[in-house]
Amino acid sequence: MRNAEFDREKVLRSAMTAFMDKGYGKTSMQDLKAATGLHPGSIYCAFDNKRGLLLAALEQYRLDRSVEFADFFCGDEPVLTQLKTYLDDQVQKCLSCDSSQTCLLTKALNEMAEQDAEVQQIIADSLAAWQQALTQLFERATMQGELTSGRDCEHLARYLAMGIYGLRTFAHTHPDAETLQALADQLYHDICA
Repeated sequence: MRNAEFDREKVLRSAMTAFMDKGYGKTSMQDLKAATGLHPGSIYCAFDNKRGLLLAALEQYRLDRSVEFADFFCGDEPVLTQLKTYLDDQVQKCLSCDSSQTCLLTKALNEMAEQDAEVQQIIADSLAAWQQALTQLFERATMQGELTSGRDCEHLARYLAMGIYGLRTFAHTHPDAETLQALADQLYHDICA
């Protein structure tokens, strides 16, 4: 059997959207066929099964979010200014009805992490890498004098991660722009204080 040729990143991003729309359990092979343009046989050939496609989509999601995160913090502006922009972007993503703005990690964590140790480990590793990147940002901000020295950068990173995930969860039942922005602003203020 010959391997199907396709744009792997495009297929994985389309699969992400399908999984974020319906969740893993409710996403059928027909949904994945419609989203990716691949026939079920091609999906099985390339990814073994639906779970294999999810695992590959989670990895692509991690890569995409890492690039996006790095882009927010690559300029010459102060770290805390970049952080404010990042938090404002998180609010906009929360307000978006676009499923591509939903967090695949959160969706997969809520749905299947307790039943699938490999999925749980992939999610834990992705979140740990994000938290480490946040810790490094706070260390840089401290070295540049933006944060008071002596602050626990690892704790600040955990606090920010918790706040962003809380904001995303809260937005599902309270999608009010003013409220979400006020919460993000409070989170920013707590970190900068």
